[in-house]
This record gives sequence, C-alpha cells and structure tokens, in this order.
Amino acid sequence: MSIISGLNKDFESRVRLGMMSVLMVNDWVDFTEMKSLLQVTDGNLASHSASLEKNEYIEVKKEFVGKKPRTSYRITEKGKKAFQEHLVFLEKMMRQ
Repeated sequence: MSIISGLNKDFESRVRLGMMSVLMVNDWVDFTEMKSLLQVTDGNLASHSASLEKNEYIEVKKEFVGKKPRTSYRITEKGKKAFQEHLVFLEKMMRQ
C-alpha cells in the first residue's frame, strides 16, 4: 500500500483544497468572496465547485438579491467528514 493511498483524490486540486478549507470555518460563502479569497477565475471556481457538489461535499445555493443572481457555498456533513479524514492522512504523512 502506497503512503499516499489514503489521500482523497477529490482534494488534490489546490482550488478544491482552498474551497474546503474556507468552508470548514465559515457557514455560507458567496461566489464573489470565494473567488477573491482563492484568486481564481469565474470558470475555474464554477468547475471545481460543480465537482465538489457532484460528490456531495458542498451545497450550492442560487438565489436572486434584487435582480442580481447570487451563488453561495456551504460544506455538507459528508464534506466535513471526508475533508477531516484527508487532513488526518496529511498529518500522518508529515510525521513519517
């Protein structure tokens, strides 16, 4: 068994790793704030969030504020568990 076999492939991308880190410590984060924090393009954020949503690691809420669309993200319980397991494995790797 490889030392990296316990890492979650869904979090290999720095963007997804960043999104999950932000969402672990915040309730809801809107698209604009997440984009600014991670310094990524609209398309990059949208594609990575779609992947995390597909795997049920995040919840995506789309609504209108006045006439403007607003997209927000929140981590799910499944996402918290998976990300915490990923972090535990990273810590184990660092100790070896």
